[in-house]
Amino acid sequence: MSATIPFGVDLGNNSSVVAVARNRGIDIVVNDVSNRSTPSVVGFGRKNRAIGEAGENQKTSNLKNTISNLKRLLSLSTKSPDYDVEKKYASYNLVDKNGLAAAQVKYQGQTQEFTSTELVAMYLNKLKSITEKETKANVSDICLAIPAWYTEEQRRAAADACLIAGLNPVRIVNDVTAAAVGYGVFKTDLPEDKPKIVAFIDVGHSSYTCSIVALKKGELKVLGTAYDKHFGGRDFDRAITEHLADEFKVKYHIDIRTNAKAYSRVMKSAEKVKKVLSANTSAPVNVESVMNDVDAQSSMTREELEELVQPLLKKVNLPIENALKIAGLSVDQIDSIELIGGCTRVPSLKAKISEVFGKQLSFTLNQDEAIARGVAFICAIHSPTMRVKPFKFEDINSFSVTYWWDKGEEDADHLEVFPKNASYPSTKMITLYRTGDFQIQAKYTNPEELPTGTDEHIATWDITGVEIPEGEESAACKIKVRQDPSGFYTIQSGYIVQEKEFKELVEKPAEEEAEKPKEDDKKEEKKEDADADVDSKADDDVQEEAEPEYRIVKKLVKVKDLNIAYKGHALSKDALAESLEKEFKMVADDKLVAETEDRKNALEEYIYDLRGKVDAEYADFASDSEKESLKKKLSEAEDWLYEDGYDTTKARYIAKCEELASTGNLIKARYNQKQEELKEKFQKKREQKAQKQMAEKLAKQAQTAKKQESKKEKEKKMKDAEGDAVME
Repeated sequence: MSATIPFGVDLGNNSSVVAVARNRGIDIVVNDVSNRSTPSVVGFGRKNRAIGEAGENQKTSNLKNTISNLKRLLSLSTKSPDYDVEKKYASYNLVDKNGLAAAQVKYQGQTQEFTSTELVAMYLNKLKSITEKETKANVSDICLAIPAWYTEEQRRAAADACLIAGLNPVRIVNDVTAAAVGYGVFKTDLPEDKPKIVAFIDVGHSSYTCSIVALKKGELKVLGTAYDKHFGGRDFDRAITEHLADEFKVKYHIDIRTNAKAYSRVMKSAEKVKKVLSANTSAPVNVESVMNDVDAQSSMTREELEELVQPLLKKVNLPIENALKIAGLSVDQIDSIELIGGCTRVPSLKAKISEVFGKQLSFTLNQDEAIARGVAFICAIHSPTMRVKPFKFEDINSFSVTYWWDKGEEDADHLEVFPKNASYPSTKMITLYRTGDFQIQAKYTNPEELPTGTDEHIATWDITGVEIPEGEESAACKIKVRQDPSGFYTIQSGYIVQEKEFKELVEKPAEEEAEKPKEDDKKEEKKEDADADVDSKADDDVQEEAEPEYRIVKKLVKVKDLNIAYKGHALSKDALAESLEKEFKMVADDKLVAETEDRKNALEEYIYDLRGKVDAEYADFASDSEKESLKKKLSEAEDWLYEDGYDTTKARYIAKCEELASTGNLIKARYNQKQEELKEKFQKKREQKAQKQMAEKLAKQAQTAKKQESKKEKEKKMKDAEGDAVME
């Protein structure tokens, strides 16, 4: 494979889009069935996993072991109301594991539990594999797009998922911000002075986000972001499904709510109906064998759909108004409204958004791929091997964060370092006076503002190596705290400073130049004046050689670095290593199953191919006894393949194929030898024919040349004869 390629992933709740940055621009990566998006699904089978398209294809038949809605599950607290919401959409067993949502499935004959971080890691690893196969390049760095409403814990889980998948998360970025970056980078008419104010609206599968962004040439700043976590395409799908469930109960006397597979089939049909009604005024509904061998049929109009989703449409204005409030702007100050996300194709939703702003909407960006293109560009910014257009951008944090420490000599024991809606990345310096090692904690300032179930504690750092400088009562510890580009709250560095005295050169002010004599005075100068000038110059020389003057100044200097140990929501080294080993084993199992299936197919193909040729092409190259023996072996192998050998090991398929090849390849070799002889004979005849044609061609050319020469001689003789006649 070639060098590493920047890799951007828009992690969607229903499907995800992958993009890579290349020298010629940003490309969307197609998956193994040539689709530009991949279902966000992880399925577990008896022997292996089915991820992406494969997982979606087997979802109906393996409903209880197929995990979807990965983005909503990531580090989801079981105390959160969202956990109960996700249970309504989960066809699998959602369980509590150490206070967080996990999936319980039947895998390799055993009941196993997988954390949401592990599930997302499996999916990202699949996307990585698809990308490496498609681009024929190595993938190691990733920029991952996540919802703006993710907390510190969820952001850390996203980064851990990347690490488990063997990827280096160079940046975790808010999805709408990524789309805005893509817009800003490729927009050629942005102003250089006064910024253009753009509202980006993203309505995806499960959530709705509005970000107000100020854009100038080469830079971007998010002014305000608001969201509704329970407003998306799946809510439209569910409204349609519930309507059809009531209709089918009356019409066909079946209750799909009591059958998970039936409900899933209708939900899938509801999604298609929604998409059809986005472009048409009516749509048919056909669900074959929905339940109890009943083929259900219905229809829906666009007006009926709008009536069903009225509770959702009434909430459209809230995220927009909240984002504008945070930004401190009114709708009149918005220059453009950009829509992204699949659900923004719904006509009634577009009309409602346009009504709120009182302006026409813009669709400059690709609604499905804008975020992926943005994160691929951001990943390219961090790549040492790629040169990209300079672009600076800042996001804002959703919650205020305060750093706490044990009260020492200073009056306060905490400080609000990163206020709510403040821009990041951002770095601050804290000075603490300590007599020994200490701890610093980061917590959300206002726990009551957090989503229910969110841990208010962000991280703890153990600061060690504190030594009191000689002559001091305590050590002055400088702590550099940072909200980094990924939105993580960290302590970047810590060190002890001490006040020390230094000599500093005193710079004297330059003397004012003497007033120059007038021209008339110059004429009246005498020799005594010249002598005086000489003495003056001598005095100046003596003054220049005088010793410089110094003064004593006090400055703070770094005398020692402090050790910083992080304890927070990120996985520990041991837990990360364990998850990595677990993922590596599952990848190896998947590969073995795939290779075993290939060997099985190869054996089946060999049996049918050899059986068809033994009485045809190979008929003259085997004796009757050999043919009879081979046919018997082929028949036995076929029976074994569909009975005892239907589900066996890769080695047994290889052994069975070699057993057949011991006889079949011998006959095939005779056939190939004869074909080679015929080929050589044909080639020889061809060469002889070519030589004969060449000889004939040369002879013909010689004969033609001889005729031309003879003709020239005759013409010469005729000219000579004509000349003699003239002389006479």
